[in-house]
Amino acid sequence: MAENVQDIKRRIKSVNSTKQITHAMELVASAKLRKSRELAEGRRPYFEAMIESMGRIVEKSGSTRNVFMNQREVKKVAYIIITGDKGLAGGYNVNVAKLVEDHVANKEDAVIYAVGSRGRDHFRNRDYNIQGEYLGISERPNFFNAREVTSVVMEGFKNGEYDEVYIAYTKFISTISQHAHLMKLLPLSVEDLKPAKKVEVVENEAKSKDLTVMLYEPEPEELLDYLVPNFVSSTVYGSMIESAASEQGARRTAMESATTNANEMIDALTLKFNRVRQAAITQEISEIVSGAEALK
Repeated sequence: MAENVQDIKRRIKSVNSTKQITHAMELVASAKLRKSRELAEGRRPYFEAMIESMGRIVEKSGSTRNVFMNQREVKKVAYIIITGDKGLAGGYNVNVAKLVEDHVANKEDAVIYAVGSRGRDHFRNRDYNIQGEYLGISERPNFFNAREVTSVVMEGFKNGEYDEVYIAYTKFISTISQHAHLMKLLPLSVEDLKPAKKVEVVENEAKSKDLTVMLYEPEPEELLDYLVPNFVSSTVYGSMIESAASEQGARRTAMESATTNANEMIDALTLKFNRVRQAAITQEISEIVSGAEALK
């Protein structure tokens, strides 16, 4: 019985040490999450302005020719997959990898550009073609990292090495909610670039004709040659930031759950320890009483 009590005490000590680690990781993830959210909020005005500018150029210029808007028969597909370099984040890395695997029709026709070691290891173990890997930037990405990735991918698309490009990342909804998302990056569609019009704008256009004339210097095609690479790089950068915030949110949630479970285990073990100790005390009292009765 005494040995059983010691075992329980050791288990309580072990679980308590684990709880301290998970609680510390939860606090670190919370601090990193705040920084990632600030980056995401600071990027959105620039990204929205770029989408609006590109949409207006396409809308006013009509049909335009750009190599990154060429639709062609799909034979080879490239995937930019954004995962983390670390684990202990619940299903964050697995959800993105599974989303890509479900989308891939033929493994032989898929090319992987992995941002993060977890995604690279996942697809390497399944014999996918890893064309590029970018490690150590998942938690603190910057625009130059995104430009490095997109320059290689866009060059491959331009040279006809693959016919479509998708990006898989985790969209940040809230601290406790993140969703794996797969988005088509190339070729760009004219409809996707046209700005969405609000209901009141459409009603006003129906009442009065738009007499605005837009003049471009240089030509719209030259503007798009400059804007499209920046648009794609900004999209990848935004996906990296969203994924960084999602990773910290998922890790914070996972560590919070682990800390809660550790507390519950400690409570259960403490209750068990008290019961075992009380049983031992009761047995000792019974033996003393029995001995005293025997001496009468």
